[in-house]
Amino acid sequence: MSELFLELFSEEIPVSLQKDIREKLILDIKKVFEEKSIKFKKYFSLSTPNRLVVVFQNLDREVKIKSEEIKGPSTTSLPQALEGFLKSQKISKKQVFKKKNDKGEFYFYKTKETKLKTLDLIKERLPKILIEFKWKKSMKWGSYNLNWGRPLKSILCVFDKKVINFSIGHLKSSNYTFLDKDFEERKKTFNDFNTYQKSLEQTGTIIDQDKRKDHIRKEIEKILEKKNLIIDENEKLLDEVNNLVDQPHIIECSFDKKFLTIPQEILVLTMQSHQKYFPLFTKKKEITNEFIVVANKKDNKGLIKIGNERVVKARLEDAEFFWNKDKSQNLVKKVSGLKNMNFFKGLGTYFDKVQRMRKLAAMISDELLISKEKVELSATICKTDLISEIVGEFPELQGIMGGHLSHVQGFEKEISEAVKEQYLPTGPHSNVSKKPYSITLSISDRIDTLVGFFGINEKPSSSKDPYALRRVAYGIIRMIIENKKDIKINDIISYSLNIYLDQEFKFSNNNIIKDISFFLKDRFKYYLKDKNFRPDIVDAAVKILDLNKISTTHEKAKSLNKIIEKPLGIDVVSSYKRAFNIINSETKKAGENLTNTTDPGIFNNEYEKALFKKTNELKQHFAMVENKQNFDEILSSLASAKKEIFDFFDNVKVNDESEIIKKNRLELLSFFCKTYENFIDFQLIKDANE
Repeated sequence: MSELFLELFSEEIPVSLQKDIREKLILDIKKVFEEKSIKFKKYFSLSTPNRLVVVFQNLDREVKIKSEEIKGPSTTSLPQALEGFLKSQKISKKQVFKKKNDKGEFYFYKTKETKLKTLDLIKERLPKILIEFKWKKSMKWGSYNLNWGRPLKSILCVFDKKVINFSIGHLKSSNYTFLDKDFEERKKTFNDFNTYQKSLEQTGTIIDQDKRKDHIRKEIEKILEKKNLIIDENEKLLDEVNNLVDQPHIIECSFDKKFLTIPQEILVLTMQSHQKYFPLFTKKKEITNEFIVVANKKDNKGLIKIGNERVVKARLEDAEFFWNKDKSQNLVKKVSGLKNMNFFKGLGTYFDKVQRMRKLAAMISDELLISKEKVELSATICKTDLISEIVGEFPELQGIMGGHLSHVQGFEKEISEAVKEQYLPTGPHSNVSKKPYSITLSISDRIDTLVGFFGINEKPSSSKDPYALRRVAYGIIRMIIENKKDIKINDIISYSLNIYLDQEFKFSNNNIIKDISFFLKDRFKYYLKDKNFRPDIVDAAVKILDLNKISTTHEKAKSLNKIIEKPLGIDVVSSYKRAFNIINSETKKAGENLTNTTDPGIFNNEYEKALFKKTNELKQHFAMVENKQNFDEILSSLASAKKEIFDFFDNVKVNDESEIIKKNRLELLSFFCKTYENFIDFQLIKDANE
């Protein structure tokens, strides 16, 4: 059994590209082996910024390719068909024979049993795989034609301890690599992976990205334990840092405590996002002036520590200057500055937008029973941080900085929190604000955006959504559902459109309200699917959805999804389906419509009376104000009707000889079904037998 050992040494490949080739290249090679039934016991890929390693161990040296009969053209085909077959198989006419099957007589060619050497296969296919690898981004350099993520410098390729000779552009494969990326004259020959790995470890290089990540994590934990501090559990940052180094060394750094007066978000963003450092926090999650740097070499003279501290100091001095300047400028006075900042072509300026938001937020505040004056003031100042110096330096902190600026300028807590949280949720799984003022500002902002963009026909299409409108709509759905509060979205959309028209904006889309309603319903559907609701429940919930009752519809679907496959759920669905199937069948036959006018005066048995009484009891549940309804209890009550409906069918003949009695019994069953449909569209719910 043999080993394939491949190392591709290049200039530093960016993190995203590095991970992409590490995962995809090995699968491309694996596929080649599997196609030829070449067996192997272990395979893996490793990487550092400069090295990509692929290893297959315990590979078959060769495999037998059994003989097989290859079918050619029909014997009745034109001569050219046979000639084409002979040419494609590289054989003569003497090597084919005729054979009949159930479709007629055909020419066949029987291949000989052969042996395929793995070495030959690698030599043939590997260069092609490397040349044709599809990078997300690639480059050429110098006068060479080779495309690669970054300049490729060497190809070490060994099979069974011997070099596989091939060329990729200007490079030839070999059995050597560079020991040091900075001193390329230091080369060394390797004939197997284990020797290679041990040799690199002696230089301090950890080739295995998982071992390297574990090493970084443990070294950081030692420092945290010593200092009794914590870090923000940021797995994405740890992955990124891990793929930026191959000889990781942890360095403890700090900055002047005076910078702790700057909002914490600025400090975190500076260190985590801009510099890839790990800021340290107290156990109470208060930021300290200490941070950790993961360097790519030992800092014997302390120069790396000094350099990184200087970088942070410079950035924080800038941030401090901008912060002090902005917090001294009155936010209300800055609102007029939004007139010079365009929101979007055809939708006016940000000044126009905040005027629209003020009116929408005031409308929503009436529903949430909060101060209209505070809501309007929140909307007025919510975008002023866009023209601040601090957001110009840190654009990722828009909204957050507005919250801090409004707080230091003495605005009430509800207002500064609403400004700070106006963009929540920022993604499908990010936090949703639970505060009513924040909810109001967030929804008014999103509705205004949807109406505007749909109005000028900048709607998402298929997979394209350049303005992230799906995320905007999904945020509305999440805000309503996760706060369990129905808001009159239909009315707000209509009001938003009227505000645009009052501002004299011209829209080319004449179906704005209809289009947005459909769009929001689609996002509601996506939400239920994301939460693993059963598909038929999703369809049934979407069909009955009124955008003014998004939360209520979700709670109904949630309760049903919870019990649908349990005895209680089976009873609910089977009770409805048994009645509905009879109505559906009989009304189709008779071609008549039911009028929902059951007459209890012509009941002639106890089973009809019992079913009528039970249905009236069920109906009472839906007469309550919806936000006070307990949907779990309602489903339990619906399930309890199984006795009455099954007793009815077991003892009553619906298709009575008297047309009056027959129609009255169908009306009773229709009354029963319509009562169930107050909950959800049970016609779309599958029972256990479907």
